[in-house]
This record gives sequence, structure tokens and C-alpha cells, in this order.
Amino acid sequence: MKPYPGRFIVLEGIDGSGTTTQAARLAAELERRGTPVCLTREPTPGPIGVLLRGALQEKWVPEPGEARRRVSWATFSLLFAADRLDHLDNVIVPALEAGRTVVSDRYDLSSLAYQSVTAPEGASVVPWIRALNARALRPDVTVVLDVPADIAEERRKARGGPPEIFEVSDLQRRLAAVYARAEELVPGDRVVHVADGSQDAVFAHIFSALQGGAGD
Repeated sequence: MKPYPGRFIVLEGIDGSGTTTQAARLAAELERRGTPVCLTREPTPGPIGVLLRGALQEKWVPEPGEARRRVSWATFSLLFAADRLDHLDNVIVPALEAGRTVVSDRYDLSSLAYQSVTAPEGASVVPWIRALNARALRPDVTVVLDVPADIAEERRKARGGPPEIFEVSDLQRRLAAVYARAEELVPGDRVVHVADGSQDAVFAHIFSALQGGAGD
């Protein structure tokens, strides 16, 4: 039995896969059809999410005489897990309790994918990352946008702006391979894979899958 009346939908994929665009389109279409929606994202705009975005964009300025530091994969894992629990407490669960559909641009699958790929130990760190997120509510469905790494890279370049630390070609190729088998990282969750295409075609596939149509 579901713990809350609302529905929890997550969109996932590598950087440049279109999760932000498609999450916004999905939320707008559901609202148009009369479903109350909470559109949200991770990292969040909350206090921990702000720290995360600063770290991802390497905005930290060292004190005079202090060497520039980089945040480790393990520290990122801890920050993302803390931001996620804050996200649940203050945004996701209240919306679900109110009967709204929550559409989140990223959730714990991002932590499992990105931190396991960036950790020197590789996939052996997955159990630890799962333990950090043990209190994370499971989504009703996670939609993975499977976009080739080279196409995603072209999109990132086209949108401009400084790259974040994970937006590296080799890393994104490895992440694409991990997302292709995402269900192995979140056993028991419902995962829907959507192949790349035009924005309209991808959205149609997403919406059909969420309505119980083809695409599971």
C-alpha cells in the first residue's frame, strides 16, 4: 500500500540528457489535465543544496595561503544524501501528503550513478551509498533518459555557461553505460528507459509510459 495519496515521479540521466526540460514539460502537461503537481529538483535550492551547487561549480575561494581543494566523491555522497533528506522533509513528503504528484529532476539514482563512477573503488561503494540513502522514500517510477554521451555533450556546449566538475567527456560516457542498466542500482524500483529523439518524441514516450502504455 502506498504511504501517501500523491504520486512520486523521478527523471534521471547524464548531464545534457534533457531531464530538466522533460520534467518541466511533464509537470505542465499534468497540470493542464487537472493534476496538482510539485515540480522540484536535486540539488535543491535549500541550504544544503546551495552548498552542493557551489561545490559542483567550484565556487569556493580559499583563504590566503590555503591551497584550492576539490570535494571528494565521499563528501559529495554525504552532501547529496543530506540534501535529499531535507528535500523529503520540506518538499516531497508534504506535497505527496497533500495528494499532489511530485516530479523531481534527479533523486538518489544520481548519487548511486555519479558517486560510484567517480569513486576510485568503483561499484564496490554502492552498498555504502545505499546505506546513506536508506531513509529515502522510493519513487513510484523513475524515468531514465538514455542519451548517447556525444549528443549530450553537444547539448551542454550549446547551452553555454561554465561546465560543472562532472561534465567531462570520459566520465559522461561511463555514466551513460551505468544509466543503461539503472535498474541494477535500484533493485525493486520501477524503472522506465526512454531512448533519445526529438523533444516531442521523448515526451510522448515518457507520458505514454507513465499512463501505463508502452515503454516499460
